[in-house]
Amino acid sequence: MSDLLKNIDRRTRMAGANRMELLLFTFHDQQRFGINVFKVREVIRTPDISPVPKADPRVVGISDIRGTTMPMIDLARSLDMPPMIPVKDTLTIVAEFNSSVQGFLVGSVDRIVHLRWEDILPPPEALTGINYLTGITRLNGHIIEIVDVERVLQEISGKQSVEISEDIVKKGLEAARGNSFYAIGCDDSAVARAKMKEVFEKIGVHYTIANNGREALDLLRSMADKAEANGEPSIDHKLLMVVSDIEMPEMDGYTLTANIRKDPRLAGIYVVLNSSLSGDFNQNMTEKVGANLFLSKWHTNELAEIAIKRMEVMNATIQTS
Repeated sequence: MSDLLKNIDRRTRMAGANRMELLLFTFHDQQRFGINVFKVREVIRTPDISPVPKADPRVVGISDIRGTTMPMIDLARSLDMPPMIPVKDTLTIVAEFNSSVQGFLVGSVDRIVHLRWEDILPPPEALTGINYLTGITRLNGHIIEIVDVERVLQEISGKQSVEISEDIVKKGLEAARGNSFYAIGCDDSAVARAKMKEVFEKIGVHYTIANNGREALDLLRSMADKAEANGEPSIDHKLLMVVSDIEMPEMDGYTLTANIRKDPRLAGIYVVLNSSLSGDFNQNMTEKVGANLFLSKWHTNELAEIAIKRMEVMNATIQTS
């Protein structure tokens, strides 16, 4: 299994080309699910698990894996499927994201597949907000469902609301007073979209949240078209910022940023890329594609402070113009 994942660092370089890789796995039958390889640290035989009293029923227990103690989560049960029994016959996907490490119990691991983000579609609109998927795709005639593991982890942790300090909220509302600041966000995770909305609402910023980079780019171009029709050269003086996830169906955040910088009408927009995955690679790619900042999810105080600084800059510009 280590051979399966040994080249992950090399493979992640494809992200800048709007490409990604999925690790495919199953639970009880042949239906395949996927998790972004970016989130996977390793795949192992499920180790010994120690029970945790009064734990969430989706948490089988805890294990010590290579010196890291982590919760072991029955991913099938988290998706309202029959639990993985017997546990000793399962595999564990060790995943790292949102500054935490956890093990997900699955039935089998198939392989890693190389895909284009444009080949991955959002779940049907009728399922928005009530499913645990960030996207779907087809492979050899079969549907692959991409699991929203961030939502699974959030529900288990019980952290539903956005935590922003009272001082930052007060500072944001003061900066927003008297002006109608507008931001655009995009993320394929319903959890992430809800967090962005709550951050903007708490500090008095108007917003539109798209499901992926393609939707966000279409919105920006539509705004630029309207500005041109009104004789305005650009929209960066109207837009506070764009906050984009990196890994998304149809168009990733790197490609979105590159397209923004190529369009003279959009080139001056302030772009923040964020991800549940930290590391030097994302930092370097942020600079390469021309984004202004990289932010790890979910540092909500930091996102609010970035927005407040942008409001202060735009307030100063308004006062001197």
